[in-house]
Amino acid sequence: MTTTITPVAAPALAPPTGVAARTATTALAPAVWGSTYLVTTELLPPGHPLFAGLLRALPAGIVAVAVGRTLPRGVWWWRALALGVLNIGILFPLLFVAAERLPGGVAATCAAAQPMIVAGLAVAVLRQPPSGWAFLWGGVGLAGVALVVLGPDAALDGVGVIAGVGAAASMALGLTLTKRWGRPAGVSPVAFAGWLLTAGGLPLLPLTAAFEGSPPAIDSQAVLGYLWLGAIGGLVTFVLWFRGIGTLPVTAVALLVLLSPLVAAALGAVVLDQTFGAVQLAGFVLALAAIVGGQLAPHREVAR
Repeated sequence: MTTTITPVAAPALAPPTGVAARTATTALAPAVWGSTYLVTTELLPPGHPLFAGLLRALPAGIVAVAVGRTLPRGVWWWRALALGVLNIGILFPLLFVAAERLPGGVAATCAAAQPMIVAGLAVAVLRQPPSGWAFLWGGVGLAGVALVVLGPDAALDGVGVIAGVGAAASMALGLTLTKRWGRPAGVSPVAFAGWLLTAGGLPLLPLTAAFEGSPPAIDSQAVLGYLWLGAIGGLVTFVLWFRGIGTLPVTAVALLVLLSPLVAAALGAVVLDQTFGAVQLAGFVLALAAIVGGQLAPHREVAR
């Protein structure tokens, strides 16, 4: 049973009506996450990725819990902890390990395996019948992202590949369990996101202290970067993301994650003058086709 600790209603984003509107607002989350690489490399002090992840999750989570005025009760204490650790607490460190040991394109390709993993977990965890449609578009999306981001420097590192695939698997399981358990009745999307951001951010405190030591010097550019990652890339996007998981088919939501590497590549081409050739454009088209095709599945699951 889950109850609120106060009858005061929490300010919350009004849910959009219609599948297309809900899909569009949910897609904003991975699209914004695609800016993380640019913000990190151009605005933040180098060598402190865990600190960046900590500031992205924990302050946003505390603010959301304070605004939502709701705490977990009963079984939702451990469920919120599990979902926060899977979606954030494990995800961020593994992503950083993959980023340090792999070229960016290889790391992004590992992350793009998530829709395929979710399609399998939907069968094992949600007891859905196997969906050839989901596996098809997951494979097309993976191929498209690989064409966009893989380059001649795509050297493989065993630890890095394991970390990259582990990050995709962790978020895939977190996404699937979020769909299975839903959001407790009477709990706003803001409060629910606050539980998970806080639960995911707390484990980053000891990890940051152990591996990065004291915080870096922060200038005005870094302040802007951390504010973007925390307020927009953390609080706003995770509210939209977790709300979307509850109202859309889980395999369709998983394909939206492909927007992150696509947006990162597009920003690199526009802002950093990185080369974008015919192969990358073909991959872009493939990945976008997978995202759209996954939303148009002929047998959509019933929203929870």
